[in-house]
Amino acid sequence: MTSAELLTDWRHRALQLQNAINQAVIGQEDSVAKITIALFARGHVMLEGDVGVGKTTLLRAVARTLGGAYERIEGTIDLMPNDLIYHTYIGEDGKPRVDPGPLLKHGEALSIFFFNEVNRARPQVHSLLLRVMAERSVSAFNRTYAFPYLQVFADRNRVEKEETFEMPSAARDRFLMELRIELPEDPELRTALMFDPRFHQVDALIAQLPEAVVPYREIAALAPQIQASIQASPALQTYALELWQATRRPQDYGVRLDDVDMEELVLAGASARGMSMLLRAARVHAWLDDRDYLIPEDIQALFHEVIGHRIFLTPVYELQREQLIPRLTRAILAQIAAP
Repeated sequence: MTSAELLTDWRHRALQLQNAINQAVIGQEDSVAKITIALFARGHVMLEGDVGVGKTTLLRAVARTLGGAYERIEGTIDLMPNDLIYHTYIGEDGKPRVDPGPLLKHGEALSIFFFNEVNRARPQVHSLLLRVMAERSVSAFNRTYAFPYLQVFADRNRVEKEETFEMPSAARDRFLMELRIELPEDPELRTALMFDPRFHQVDALIAQLPEAVVPYREIAALAPQIQASIQASPALQTYALELWQATRRPQDYGVRLDDVDMEELVLAGASARGMSMLLRAARVHAWLDDRDYLIPEDIQALFHEVIGHRIFLTPVYELQREQLIPRLTRAILAQIAAP
């Protein structure tokens, strides 16, 4: 099989994975498409949404169709870093026992790790998560454990703010994208979620999905081939560069927001790593659309989800972040002329 044929075969499998997940999680087609992009861009994802909107079901569906092991942990204020690695207890014989925690339990077979309500965990836990995300490894018991196929998904509780710890900028920069998971707007879909018993038994719902549509162990080797197969024209590169610069000094590019002092708005714009992640995700977007070249729409489709959380506002405007960042990213895309 040639390289082109291989990429075509995998593109069909990726679309099958998307379709399978959409059978179990209805009304989330856009989020499922972006999670598919994250899988093939080898990026971690932060999910944000109200309680009970289906985030866990969505990730279990991803894990089922991807294959490999799935683990989940709840963020709590008393969670310590070692709770992710091991736990101790007294056995029936009265002797102390040490069992592997959620990170070590499955070894290299761990493909999806879901950290629910990550902002309830302390900064020490965030530091461990940062290493796991950056290096896909962790040290314990005088050795290093590698997780070459791991992708981390985290959820941030946006409703309750008490006893929560905001993640540091370095940790947020490790997430390829942040996705907002909302209830579907379509009344027909909401009615189905209420009355169709198929959606009330999550275990049975997930069990109906095909297993390992996309073998998780092969994605790491495929991802570089996808990146190498997609070309970016000089005009497209200039466009991406101007978008980047506009995140750092939007006022220099004529970006204006009503009732906002643009000189005082941005503390720090997107990082170089953030822009490289945007282009990585955009290339996967182009591949899924059966092209071998980038167009502005590939970047525009992912700009807010990949770049929004990498723009840091001054303290004067930080409390209005949820309102201002979507307005700012839309204004940047509207102001910078696409080739």
